[in-house]
Amino acid sequence: MVTRLYTHSSYRDHVNPPGHPERPDRVRVVEDALSDDAFDDLDRHHAPEGTVEQVTLAHPLRYVEAIRDAVPTSGIHRIDGDTTLSAGSWDAAILGVGAACAGVDDVFASRAQNVFIASRPPGHHAEKETAMGFCLFNNAAIAARHAQKVHGAERVAIIDWDVHHGNGTQDIFWDDPSVVYCSTHQMPLYPGTGALSETGAGNIVNAPLAPGDGGSAFRDAFATRILPALENFRPDLVIVSAGFDAHYRDPLGGLEFVEDDFDWATGKLLDIAARHSGDRLVSLLEGGYDLEGLARSAAAHVARLMKG
Repeated sequence: MVTRLYTHSSYRDHVNPPGHPERPDRVRVVEDALSDDAFDDLDRHHAPEGTVEQVTLAHPLRYVEAIRDAVPTSGIHRIDGDTTLSAGSWDAAILGVGAACAGVDDVFASRAQNVFIASRPPGHHAEKETAMGFCLFNNAAIAARHAQKVHGAERVAIIDWDVHHGNGTQDIFWDDPSVVYCSTHQMPLYPGTGALSETGAGNIVNAPLAPGDGGSAFRDAFATRILPALENFRPDLVIVSAGFDAHYRDPLGGLEFVEDDFDWATGKLLDIAARHSGDRLVSLLEGGYDLEGLARSAAAHVARLMKG
């Protein structure tokens, strides 16, 4: 079992205003956690640069060009109250895209059974033409479209366990039954989407959780809604939007997950990938804003990926 890791020093060059929870230290603590001897067998690679053409698999060219043109040479450009651009934002974002697509290439070429991408900024709030919620480009959506275009994948599943609903991913695939989007998330909470009634073309599976819910409710949602949907769908590729802000320490959410919950869910998705996807699984870092909770959760997730 080969687990590949992509990261890059330029992910730290995307800068938000002082005090912003989405900060460069997020990648640093994940990298530090994965430098432990327990992760010596990780197949480590620098993220390759993505292309505008790859971004346009999920976003219109006019949107991509607007983001690129808005990047300042210095200081901060505000897109909205939460989402900003700095001089290093384009490089960080395009390297996130590159890593997402490279991870898909790796699992289809059997260079790795699974891949974890420790990138920032996150992506799952980015809608087709709207940057929001700290997110610029939707890396999970781009990875899914790349798998379809380049590798002929007929069915791609995206599973999102971030504490916030991935409205962007849902928006992009709302009426596309070739991609199933499954999400557990806290409601009510930003961005306000993700109700049980939001089903798209039958390909959207939301399993909202209540504030204060912990691992028992999470595992029940997985067992009763997410996993049956995935078994029925039989995906050619499993993509994980791996946000760790449902951890009990996180300041932006109100769920009570512990590291073992992420370990358990990772194992269940690996089982799905083994049965239906030739073991192909690509995981992308989304949220997680308490540094200790993020580091511990990401380490548990990657350790489980390495066990296969």
